[in-house]
This record gives sequence, C-alpha cells and structure tokens, in this order.
Amino acid sequence: MQPHATFRLCFLTVLFLLADSAATSQTAKPIPLMQAMPQPHDQISFQRDGLEIARYHFAPTLQRPFVFPLIGPSGRPITRMGHPHDPVGHSHHNSCWVSHNDVNGVSFWADRGTNTGRILHQRIERLDDGDDAAAVLALNHWVDKSGKVLLIERRRTAIQPLPNGESLLVVDVQLEPREKEATLGKTPFGLFAVRVAKTMGINDGGGTIRNSAGNVDEQGENGCFWKPARWCDYSGPVTAKATEGVTFFDHPANPNHPTVFHVRSDGWMGSSLTFDGPHVIAAGKPLQLRYGIYVHAGKPSVAALNQRWETFAKTAPFDFTVKRK
Repeated sequence: MQPHATFRLCFLTVLFLLADSAATSQTAKPIPLMQAMPQPHDQISFQRDGLEIARYHFAPTLQRPFVFPLIGPSGRPITRMGHPHDPVGHSHHNSCWVSHNDVNGVSFWADRGTNTGRILHQRIERLDDGDDAAAVLALNHWVDKSGKVLLIERRRTAIQPLPNGESLLVVDVQLEPREKEATLGKTPFGLFAVRVAKTMGINDGGGTIRNSAGNVDEQGENGCFWKPARWCDYSGPVTAKATEGVTFFDHPANPNHPTVFHVRSDGWMGSSLTFDGPHVIAAGKPLQLRYGIYVHAGKPSVAALNQRWETFAKTAPFDFTVKRK
C-alpha cells in the first residue's frame, strides 16, 4: 500500500471514530441513581447505584404483595418474614405489607381461616427510575374465597435515597369498591405494617420503641401500644457494632391522622386505620392513604425524627388520576 493511501485510511478511521464518539455522547443518557429492576419470579429489585436496598414481591401465588427485605445503611436486612417464635401462625407478617382484618366481613390480614381473602396482583402499570426515587405502580384486586372482587387497589411503592446510606420507603394506596360501597370494619389490624429484624425487637434483642407523643419503651410496649402518634420508631442492633431502625410515618392527609399504632415488643408495628370505628368507602370516592418508612442508621434524636416527619408531611400524596405514558 502506498504511503498516501495508508495515511488516507488512518485519517478516515480517525474521522469515523470521532463521529461515532460524538453520536454516542449526544444520544447516551445518564444512568439514574435509583432503579426499579424486574427480576425472575415476579419480583422487582430497588437498587441504589447498583446495590439492592429493597425488593417488591407480587407473585400470583402469594396472599398479598409485600416488600422484603428493607436493607439498612450497614447492608443488613432490618425487616424479616414472620414471627421468630411462631412462623406459621404469623406467616402473614410479610416484612412491609398492606392488608386489613375486615373488608365487608372478610379478613385480608390472616393467611388461614374460614373467611380469609387474598390481595391478588393484576399487573404492573409503570416502573420509574431516577436520581430522586425508584418506583413501581401496580394494580391489585382484593378478592374473597369465591373470587369476588371487593376492592380495587392501585399502589405506588417508591424508595428515595437519603444521605449516609439511609432511605425512605413511601407507599401510596388507593382503594375503591367494585360495587356500590365497601366497609373497612373496626379493628386494630391494618392497613399498613412492618416487622423488624429479630435482633431489633425488645423481646429478642436490644430494641427501643418511641413515638412522636414522647413515649419511650425499652422493656415493653405499654407506652406506645394503641397510642395515637404522627410517627413511631423501632430501633435496635443489627450487628454487634451497628444500631439501625425504621420510623413509621403517618401522613397528615390520611383520614384518621394521627393514627393509632399497634406496636408490640415482639418486633412489629402497624397503623390502625379503623381503630376507633369502621370506614365506608363509597363508589366514586376512593380512599387514598400515604405512609412512609424511614430507614435510618443509629438511634436518631426525637428532634431529628420530628424534622424528618415534617419533611414527609409536606409531600403531596401520589395523584392516581394523572395518565402517564
């Protein structure tokens, strides 16, 4: 090959590489910090910079969709499935879950019984990635044993990154009856709950329960059990050197705010939406709820938790009426 031909070939190659690089730089989009990554067996992994910090489960064989696990700043799970001493009787304790003990007389709380229902996943409507949050929007049906649909639920499960490896799980729920109305009966069980890791509980570990009303329990649950509060915190050891926790936020837009918390020294807490009496959901007037789970390191001060709750309280509930592409 002549020298001028070799030079011409090298020159054209350089031009091609530069053009390709320019095209790539113009079309490539930045990788979002938070991603909702579909996984086998009907699961979605919420990842922060490639590392999983939560997972959403929605298989049709389940009694209900749920989030398991929630990962704390140390990289350890801070929630668990089931009661450590009664895994069968409390199999319905699904880490972070939505359910209710009485919908038109049907229990969606327990896994077993003569009159239990199931919350059945229908479809994923949207997955969102971003630097501020990753989220999944899902459609569910609350059905009785005969398969009759009592409630139509749309649920957005989102997780937001916070500094120092902390995060905020935000769950927005919209419930509407299939027929003219549905009644959520009076009960302390439901509508949203979380079970903490065994070592974080009071009975089996070194846990502490606190709430926004100024109550603190280190030896038992009486100070916070069935007490209304804007938030309730469960903190305890996850390793020999690390303490972490979850703070359950009740949003002020919820109808019974501040909610009564059903919180126990054996390691779980939940919002009791209908503790004081039943709630009727009429056709055309869906019930919307918003809850937060603050996943934190250490044992934050009450002032710090109040500040976190106030930030959460200023956020608007998810708008389920907006059509999204």
